[in-house]
Amino acid sequence: MDRIKLATVWLAGCSGCHMSFLDLDEFLVDIADKVELVYSPFMDAKEYPKDVDVVLVEGGIGYDEQIHFIEKIRQNSKIVVSFGDCAMNGNVPAMRNPLGNPEVVFKTSYFDNANVNQQIPKDEALPVLLDRVSPIHELIKVDYFLPGCPPPASRIKIVVSKLLAGEAPILEGDDLKNG
Repeated sequence: MDRIKLATVWLAGCSGCHMSFLDLDEFLVDIADKVELVYSPFMDAKEYPKDVDVVLVEGGIGYDEQIHFIEKIRQNSKIVVSFGDCAMNGNVPAMRNPLGNPEVVFKTSYFDNANVNQQIPKDEALPVLLDRVSPIHELIKVDYFLPGCPPPASRIKIVVSKLLAGEAPILEGDDLKNG
């Protein structure tokens, strides 16, 4: 039996979705013979691979490099799951959107809200911010949405189990209430 090539990606988010993924505990051991983790912040992969079966994408699109990365993810993945509220609607990272352009964001962050050492880090230390954080479905086609901030492990388990079984992971009813 071929193992499912699984990837997880962390964009503009807090990594809470990945922490919740780790809360799957024994389930991760149970699926280890069915899944090959091919890309993730949990491993030291430098390049996003081709022919990924399923990718869970955490976080929105907040800076320029992420636009190209999310396009590469879509091109090289059969199923893309918008993983958590930041990927679905921008959530907390998108709280900067009302501030407008990156210069205002940096001024607000590094001067207006700083009590000490008010300075913007050197250019090479910062990514090129976009004018707004966007959910991933505004840039690419998303196959499934996995809500939550972060999604509880039980809800992640439902989605991953259905995908491994070749089923559409439609969340409704108790899957959303209790998941």
